[in-house]
This record gives sequence, structure tokens and C-alpha cells, in this order.
Amino acid sequence: MMKYVVAYLAAATTLFAIDLLWLGVIAKSFYRAQIGSLMLDQINIVAAILFYAVYVVCVVIFAVALALHTGSWRTAIVLGTLFGFFAYATYDMTNLATLRGWPIAMVVVDIAWGTCLTAISATAGFLVAQRLFPPSGAS
Repeated sequence: MMKYVVAYLAAATTLFAIDLLWLGVIAKSFYRAQIGSLMLDQINIVAAILFYAVYVVCVVIFAVALALHTGSWRTAIVLGTLFGFFAYATYDMTNLATLRGWPIAMVVVDIAWGTCLTAISATAGFLVAQRLFPPSGAS
């Protein structure tokens, strides 16, 4: 069980740090230009914390756990990539289908970002947990 707690903490730290850099610095002007009229002046911190907490649980369940079972970082990357793609595509395509003026550029960039972010976070969770809790018989 401790292995999964460590995987969660590593994936969460990675995801949060990289996403904060992306949303707060790198792509801040892109998001403001695309959906600025929909953005709050201040983020809803409770909703943000809940999103990150729940999303990382899903990353561990659907990507990291199987990677730890197989012992392969490649599994973490592949499943993290797929999970990120499906999760972010669900969000962005639903917005495109239901919200007036949801930009297609936002759909493409956000799905690509979520796909990469989740793959990196799942892999980080796997690598840290694997390092601290090596499989039986491994040195």
C-alpha cells in the first residue's frame, strides 16, 4: 500500500508543479486570449485542489498501478498518455459541443497538454515508487 501512496505523492507533485508552470507562466496568455471572458479573476482553490487530488488518484489507478505490476516505465508512459488524452479530450470536446464560442485552438492545445502532462506524471509516479520499492529479486 505504501508503494501506491509514494506513487501518488510523486505523480501529484510532478503534475501540480508542471501544470502550475504551464498555466501560470508558459501558456497563461494563450488561455487568457482563448477563453479570457470565461475565466474567474481568482481561481477557485477548493475546486482546483479537488481536481488535482481526484485526477492523480485516477492516474495511479489507471496507469501507475499496472506499470508497477509489469515493472515497466513504458507501461506508465503509454497508459498515462492514453488516460491523459481521454480525460482531456472528454473535457475539451464536451466544452466544444456545449459551450458557445469554445475555441478549437483551445481544444487542440489543451488535449495535447493534458496528454503530455499525464504521461510525465504517471511515469514520475512509477519511477519514484519503483526506486523506493523495487520488485522482489531486484537490486
